[in-house]
Amino acid sequence: MSTAPSANPASPANPEQAAAVPKARFDWIPLALLAGLAGLALPLIGSPGSWATLTLAGLAMGLIIFIIASGLTLVFGLMDVLNFGHGVFIALGAFMATTVLGAMGGWVASPSLALNLLAVGLAAVVGMAVAGGVGLAFERVLVRPVYGMHLKQILITMGGMIIGEELIKVIWGAQLTPLPPPEGLRGALLLPGDVAVEKLRLLAAAVGLAVFAGLLLLLNRTKLGLLIRAGVQDREMVESLGYRIRRLFVAVFVGGSALAGLGGVLWGLYQQGVTPQIGAQVNTLIFIVIIIGGLGSTLGCFVGALLVGLMANYTGFLAPKVALFSNIGLMVAILLWRPQGLYPVTSR
Repeated sequence: MSTAPSANPASPANPEQAAAVPKARFDWIPLALLAGLAGLALPLIGSPGSWATLTLAGLAMGLIIFIIASGLTLVFGLMDVLNFGHGVFIALGAFMATTVLGAMGGWVASPSLALNLLAVGLAAVVGMAVAGGVGLAFERVLVRPVYGMHLKQILITMGGMIIGEELIKVIWGAQLTPLPPPEGLRGALLLPGDVAVEKLRLLAAAVGLAVFAGLLLLLNRTKLGLLIRAGVQDREMVESLGYRIRRLFVAVFVGGSALAGLGGVLWGLYQQGVTPQIGAQVNTLIFIVIIIGGLGSTLGCFVGALLVGLMANYTGFLAPKVALFSNIGLMVAILLWRPQGLYPVTSR
């Protein structure tokens, strides 16, 4: 005797039930906070031209910070690894930029913007390749034995960063190494309304937006991103389908290290000088950004980095002494409001 299959009211195939399930709405409040911070600064600064200059500079700075922090939040969000040694990849990218650009003095000093961009692009590629290669060794030797053990991850990755800094001193020296931008990227563009935008910041902003768009596309619109996210949720199930999740996770770690190398190239050009401690100096800022945005959230990292960039520029102009701890104050205020950050991964 055959029996008809019973309808499952909870099944997504049921049109009535599917229509009744509310769709998740995008949270616009953090973006409104970003606009509110910029709007609050306008009357305090007074001059619209100065406000626009500071705002554009802060957004560009925030996008550089996002490039650096995106690799760390990607590794934590997808692999649950707290990598306190992230700074060594930043320093490697910055020092590789000094080496590559130093060897291409003719292109760097050329008035041709195309040659200047080509030199920076080559430095970025080499910096990403070296940081990614070191990241592969870092994952195999230091991180792999401590998966799932956060305290040991913190200790061993910090030790790895210290060793990396000492090796950098052996290769490039402990002194400050100048890293001036190429000739065509020096100076600023003057816009209507007495607004000045540095050319290097425009380049950094364009690269940051491209990285953000690429990460969203990779994680949400590609099969690779789907496999990575599925592997985080149920590793055994994905492996039973024939996919090697460990290789995907290693690729994520290498990609995060390469992004740190790219950020190091831009940060070194932004600072116009590089020291072996450049990564460790930025580490605190990176963790502030990913805590503000929500651990593991790419969108949260993006918004958090922009908030930090704007706050640093506004307070640096209005009250330089306050700028020393303004970002920590911003982090505390946001955590009191949203303890899990602006875009917590657990709520998505």
